[in-house]
Amino acid sequence: MYNLILMASRPEDWSHEQFIEWWRGEHAEVTYPLPGLRRWLHTDVQVALEERSEGWDGVSILSFDSKEALDRALASEEWAAAIKHVGRMRGHRIAVMGEERTMVG
Repeated sequence: MYNLILMASRPEDWSHEQFIEWWRGEHAEVTYPLPGLRRWLHTDVQVALEERSEGWDGVSILSFDSKEALDRALASEEWAAAIKHVGRMRGHRIAVMGEERTMVG
């Protein structure tokens, strides 16, 4: 699997709960149609392990069969729609991509 990993924080005027509800609800509806999307894991960040890790609300891992499949998704109208939808949210994010390897089965 090839993954797009997104870590995000909410806008300052939103509660954590409001942001998670938006991400798993309204925003999920525009994300589900991404072409080639095989799996989507989402973590509601509830505790920062250390002070420098504070300020993040959630992590999404969107999985595709290959880098090429992810590249096709990122070039799609569906991705453009998802990005446009995020623009309304006004939070912060980190986005990285890479190949998945199972370390413990």
